[in-house]
Amino acid sequence: MLWVLKALNLKALGYNKWVIHKFEADLCLPPELVIMDISKLEPVVHRWLDYKLMNEGKSARTVDKYAGYLLRLQNYLDKPLLEAERDDLVNFTGLHLHSEGFKPRSRRAVVAAVRGFYAWCLKNQHISQDPARDLEYPKSGQRLPTSMSLSHAEKLLMQPDIATFTGVRDAAILALMMGCGFRMGGITALNDSNLIWYKHQDKDRLAIRVIEKGDKERVIPVPVEAMLLLQAYLGHRELHDIDRLLENGDRVLFVSTGNRLVPACDYRGEERRLSARSIDKFIKRYAEDAGIPNAEAHAHALRHLVGTELAEESATSFEIQSILGHADPKTSQTYIKLAVRKLTDVLDKANPLEKLNTPISPLAKEFKRAL
Repeated sequence: MLWVLKALNLKALGYNKWVIHKFEADLCLPPELVIMDISKLEPVVHRWLDYKLMNEGKSARTVDKYAGYLLRLQNYLDKPLLEAERDDLVNFTGLHLHSEGFKPRSRRAVVAAVRGFYAWCLKNQHISQDPARDLEYPKSGQRLPTSMSLSHAEKLLMQPDIATFTGVRDAAILALMMGCGFRMGGITALNDSNLIWYKHQDKDRLAIRVIEKGDKERVIPVPVEAMLLLQAYLGHRELHDIDRLLENGDRVLFVSTGNRLVPACDYRGEERRLSARSIDKFIKRYAEDAGIPNAEAHAHALRHLVGTELAEESATSFEIQSILGHADPKTSQTYIKLAVRKLTDVLDKANPLEKLNTPISPLAKEFKRAL
């Protein structure tokens, strides 16, 4: 059994299916170059991967990538990993990966994995000297995020047909993305138990406990517009006819409506969970229908929109960090914990949905006037 299959098959990690990641988005490489049999990794690498997963708490996806990087190094060397010298590692992370199409930003991740592996080997006395100690990171320019404009966000949110079940579902997902800045992985992993109802100014409000990149958890208040769309989705009669029940008694939040790869008798529970690929497809489809440029037709452009609007409305860097779940490099990934009610006021003031004309806008304004 592949080590990474064993890791990702853990239900506690939230994965019910097992695929070998192809990394196309990160590396821009043909699939045949990146699908690897990591069962051939040396035993010492397996022990390091277990340490990263179990002791350091790295996410399974991150450890999966580490495994792929170390297998590339192992295949490149003509000797065991523990016998590698500094020149071997310099040539591998430099000229070799460059010739395979790795961009500087992607090579930085490989260097980090290689350095981490050999530092661990030295600490655990597998080697007497660390050949990767001074291995340099390739320089890469900082990419400016592509944010969707407010006008395009408004057009996008008007595309789903909210007279249909899938339209209400899609509108609710888009509203959560452009209202809360959730990543796509966080959206797809949501269950009913992630919804937290609370009182704010004597009104029922909703917050969502989301677990995203690096398995980090945060609780984010939901803007009124997104809350109302989500309520419409949860109250839809078609949703009530779908078996969303999971083995632990929870329920999948966002469901798919068709999957030809799953037998009808098994199309329930976890198999009903809407995939990130499905969300990406409908974002691109709606964007094309609305005449929105391809550069903005992705989930992260909506996330960047939230960050941009928060900054425009003078939200502090700490508030932006807390809402978007960013790690602050200046404080070594220290997170500022803000009260949910404080974040509610910030989002109510600055979230993009407040500035858009949407099908739910009149009801949202009436709701706010009653506050």
